[in-house]
Amino acid sequence: MTDGQRLATPPGTGNGSVLDAWERFQQGDDHIRGVRPEVVVSWLRCREKYKVDPHLTEAPAAPAAGEHALEHGVVFTEMGGVAASATREVEGLNGIVTVTDCTGRVLAVWGDPATRLRADEANLKPWHCWSECAAGTNGMGTALETHGPVLVGGAEHWCEAFHNWVCAGVAVRDVVTREPIAVLNVSCWRTALPRSTAGWLANAVMRAQSILKRRARDSGAELVAAFTQAKGQSSSPLAAVDTAGKVVIANDPASVLMGVPASTPAVDPTVRWNSGLPDIIGAARYASVHAAHNPAWVGSTQVFTHLADDPTPVSIRPVFLSGHLVGSLIAFGSSDGERLAPGEGAAHPRMPVRRLVGVRDDRMVLLRLPEVSFAESDGNDVWLATDEGRLRAATPGLDKLDAELADSGFLRVHRRYVVNVDRIREIERGPRGEMLLVMEGRQREAVPVSRRNSAAVRRALGI
Repeated sequence: MTDGQRLATPPGTGNGSVLDAWERFQQGDDHIRGVRPEVVVSWLRCREKYKVDPHLTEAPAAPAAGEHALEHGVVFTEMGGVAASATREVEGLNGIVTVTDCTGRVLAVWGDPATRLRADEANLKPWHCWSECAAGTNGMGTALETHGPVLVGGAEHWCEAFHNWVCAGVAVRDVVTREPIAVLNVSCWRTALPRSTAGWLANAVMRAQSILKRRARDSGAELVAAFTQAKGQSSSPLAAVDTAGKVVIANDPASVLMGVPASTPAVDPTVRWNSGLPDIIGAARYASVHAAHNPAWVGSTQVFTHLADDPTPVSIRPVFLSGHLVGSLIAFGSSDGERLAPGEGAAHPRMPVRRLVGVRDDRMVLLRLPEVSFAESDGNDVWLATDEGRLRAATPGLDKLDAELADSGFLRVHRRYVVNVDRIREIERGPRGEMLLVMEGRQREAVPVSRRNSAAVRRALGI
């Protein structure tokens, strides 16, 4: 990891424009320049969602330990070995290496003894929590909120007491659910990180991810086997989904209802299909929680599909591999098992988003949700149609933005578009009969609705 080049200049409380921006932002000023978009997004979460005190001097004690899946233990062991092997290198950088779990609880620390003593003063040590909601913007907590490596230096930290640190962290994520499992982090005291740090972190995570991918492929094969066995007993619509609700395989009638290819196994987790049916995704996640504690659990609910305006009954039967839950069989037209109450099948509840961050040149624009008409994907970028014109979203990827806005009055209507339902002004038909949403605003822009999403749009609009 050691080399002569550094990722950033040594951070400190006199970190120029970033420190000035931090002081203004934590006092409520929304007009921010000269700060990286990912940092502003994190600051916004700290100020408005988590309400973290910027004058916090130490991280809080970690909550009592919860249960971890076997895969988590495997990842913790792998990350611990990687971190321990880097001890000698970080000792010469006034640095330490830490490993946290999926909630930001520090599991272990290695590195320079003098730096570890300084870290102890801030509770950067085991049995303490460094999630964003606990300790603000930092390498570990922000990595849990972000896909990819994170660098947080000096005054980019939300809490002033941590401005003398520079941190780089990356989360290991479940290859099926994309939920974080652990974070590997390097922190230096008043010393910049070597440029090789990002590559070292990425390689370490890649090794852990390869273990998880092998396990996920085995899980996919088990779901296909369970589907094949069940298919021989009934000709009704049937599908196998993983714990995230993605489709591994579906028979012909189920493929029509779910809008996915028929009888085409997707054992590899990277090529599984998203049905775009929130009810199915929520039911699969609900089943994952309950069946993990009760392997005999079978549930039933009603879901909306792409072709019908009325809900369809389904039963959910969990599938296990070596005693570990890997997904569920979804049988349409069946009501066997425990009945899910309305709302129980919803995905993980989250606090509604209050603001979005747009980028114009080097300026961050904090937008209230009513100011945003729709979001459009253009390659790797997402553009927001707003009352101030088109702005690039600081949040990368339309899927991530869609997930953040799902409980805030926004609706996915096309693979490239998410719209603010309250800003829909008119509905038109295109030359081929496709639905078009004319959005409120000076431009009166028309957003196309894909066929698979038209039923959801009609339900949302009550038509």
